[in-house]
Amino acid sequence: MITADITAHVGPGGALSGTIRVPGDKSISHRALILGALGDGVTQVRGFLPAGDTLATLRAMRALGVTVEQHDAATLTVHGRGLHGLVPPDGPIDCVNAGTLIRLLVGVMAGQPFPSVLDGSEQLRRRPMRRVTDPLRQMGAQIEDTDGKAPLHISPASLHSFTYPMPVASAQVKSCVLLAGLFADGPVTVIEPGPARDHTERMLRSVGANVTVEGPRVTVTPRSTLAPLDLTIPGDMSSAAFPLVAALLAAGDAVRIENVGVNPTRTGIVDILRLMGAEIELVNERDEAGEPVADLVVRRAALRGAAIGGDLIVRAIDEFPALMVAATQAEGETLVTGAQELRVKETDRIAVMAAELRKLGAEIEERPDGFRVVGPQKLRGATAHGHDDHRVAMSLVVAGLVAEGETVVDDARCMDDSFPGFVETLRALGADVS
Repeated sequence: MITADITAHVGPGGALSGTIRVPGDKSISHRALILGALGDGVTQVRGFLPAGDTLATLRAMRALGVTVEQHDAATLTVHGRGLHGLVPPDGPIDCVNAGTLIRLLVGVMAGQPFPSVLDGSEQLRRRPMRRVTDPLRQMGAQIEDTDGKAPLHISPASLHSFTYPMPVASAQVKSCVLLAGLFADGPVTVIEPGPARDHTERMLRSVGANVTVEGPRVTVTPRSTLAPLDLTIPGDMSSAAFPLVAALLAAGDAVRIENVGVNPTRTGIVDILRLMGAEIELVNERDEAGEPVADLVVRRAALRGAAIGGDLIVRAIDEFPALMVAATQAEGETLVTGAQELRVKETDRIAVMAAELRKLGAEIEERPDGFRVVGPQKLRGATAHGHDDHRVAMSLVVAGLVAEGETVVDDARCMDDSFPGFVETLRALGADVS
């Protein structure tokens, strides 16, 4: 685990090969803790992601009176308190850097009979919150934000039946409204304008919630109790993206990434890379607790540029920092449009990735809703900065694998936010990273 300020050193060359696993899915780990806390009975979770963001969720549940036993880093027992059993926290709940946590938890807290405050790091305080507080207020929630951002001050209120046509597809907004719907006086419906991650709907069904999906309409009808979970969490596709891109650019023999969640709402990265000429095979396909799982087998490939937009953006939104690295090595033009959401992640990922890759010699044209890259480009080792953004830092490490000379990534500690052991995983494949 990376526990202090860290600088990553990346050497060029080397052919990656071997078999690895990536940490448990971050999105599912957040939701397993929250729904386990709201269930009646004991929830068992295996494959939990013990990273910065998800450990913030664990601490948040404990602050609300939930007993969580951590048997080892990835195995938890959650003693659910039921839908109406949470207790008032002693002070503000610290969401640290976890945007998913604060946006899901505000939906739960909007239905509680006690006040609460949700806050976080300076980085989290810069992220927009009205995308979730506005629909909650329309349900009757009493929430005060701070110029549209955290901290969020939530007062007890009665939530009513509600239908919300989402202006843009967002799993966090959808999940927030559905979780609040567990405490409403009637059905709550979200109408999606396009596909977004559906982990919340799948897990709500697993705990016995009344959930129906009719085309773009997702409805939850309140009930008095939720059942506990017994869940093995698959590997995170968003984490698999980094060794996946690294293998495409620097593999010798095949790289196999075992036990990865291949939920169709999450496989945009695979579809985009295949569009760019990658050979990625899904083998050992199976289903675990309602989520499709497979092993990914990838070999080095000559990539070509592609036009990327539409539904692919939502299905791969967290993977674009890694995709920007891949685009620098692809033949021809890669043009990404409709990805303005990247500007309000942990950082403005379009601006930050473009600026940091330019330090390595890349030529990238920023656009308001995406970027344009013409390749292949020759990268040169340089010193870059992670900007306290785990996906930026890991992408720069991958870029260093194909650069000439040593690449140094300052502020690499943040990689632990989603991928503990990232450096060790790359080294197991033969990468020169320390």
